[in-house]
Amino acid sequence: MTVQREWADKNYYADLGVSSSASNDEIKKAYRKLARDNHPDKHPGDKAAEERFKKVAEAYDVVGDEAKRKEYDELKAMLRGGGYGGAGFPGGFRQTQQEDFDVSDLFGQGTRGSGGGFSADGGLGDIFGGLFNRGGAPRHSARPTRGQDVETELTLDFREAAKGTTIPLQISGEAPCNTCHGSGSKSGNPSTCPVCSGTGYTSENRGAFGFSAPCTNCDGTGQVITDPCTTCHGSGTVHRTRSITVRIPAGVIDGQKVRLAGQGEAGPNGKPAGDLFVTVHVKPDKVFTRSGDDLEVTIPVSFAELALGDTISVPTLDAPVKVKVPAGTPNGRTLRVRGRGIPKRGDSAGDLLVTVEVAVPKNLDAAANSALRTYAQAEKSSGFSPRADWPGNK
Repeated sequence: MTVQREWADKNYYADLGVSSSASNDEIKKAYRKLARDNHPDKHPGDKAAEERFKKVAEAYDVVGDEAKRKEYDELKAMLRGGGYGGAGFPGGFRQTQQEDFDVSDLFGQGTRGSGGGFSADGGLGDIFGGLFNRGGAPRHSARPTRGQDVETELTLDFREAAKGTTIPLQISGEAPCNTCHGSGSKSGNPSTCPVCSGTGYTSENRGAFGFSAPCTNCDGTGQVITDPCTTCHGSGTVHRTRSITVRIPAGVIDGQKVRLAGQGEAGPNGKPAGDLFVTVHVKPDKVFTRSGDDLEVTIPVSFAELALGDTISVPTLDAPVKVKVPAGTPNGRTLRVRGRGIPKRGDSAGDLLVTVEVAVPKNLDAAANSALRTYAQAEKSSGFSPRADWPGNK
């Protein structure tokens, strides 16, 4: 594997909240908890949580892999030993005035002066050339251990997003070869690599140091294809379009990403597939809006319905419900109907918030006009004034 400069600047154990002596099971448990707590599906639109998710994923990619963890620990141990100087290295040397440095530059830059006592043709430059992928023979990187993740988008109606739905999608990308069933081998039986004995890595000892690297014969897979499939030419995958069914959970919000594990591109030679990430866009609705898990609707009503009280029919995501409007209800008041909002996980749901708004008639016939004038006169006679307590009246 290739050691990057950022390894020297990061503490992957701290990122996962474990000690450097933690077991593989402890590291895995810590990663799963942090990944679950900070997953983008759980915090849609939260960039900070997304960054934390990426951070723990990067840390687990290194210390969750035994070979990478060993190399990372060796690098950190050398850094703690004094910046590559005074720690038993021939002709010890240290970082001096140059603060911005790359550890790979220290061991792969050709001949150094007599004070340093090493060159790229032997000594330390050659010893560490493979480790830092500089100054030594070209290194092969291990082949992917899983398929590529795939991202796509879809647009849903408001009610589909609120209630959840199932959508068919067409995905183009690498899929398992049907001829060899993803193995890459015509017989379906890849052979164990004779160089690394199936481990995927080879080891090399140079003096007091021992290094491991991906096997160049099998590219780190531990297997070799001696009879390549004629369809996929030994890769185990072919590019094609496939149909999948995506289940969108109830309550998804605009911009949320839904992850479908194992529905991305197929991995090479039978390796696990990547994940599919579906970004959901939600169309506005003509009737409803939402506030968290609550469903909001504004209902036009008459003055008489508010003044005298009535029972009105209100739409929901399913069948309409009857809502009682108490006598004397002011215009703009919001009435709450429990459990008729956006479905949540389990059997619960948010509430339906019904705001009543008076609709003023534009045209009245003679009878209605006469009756309303009679009412208006009676209203004045009773002493009622709509602006009696209005601050602008004082």
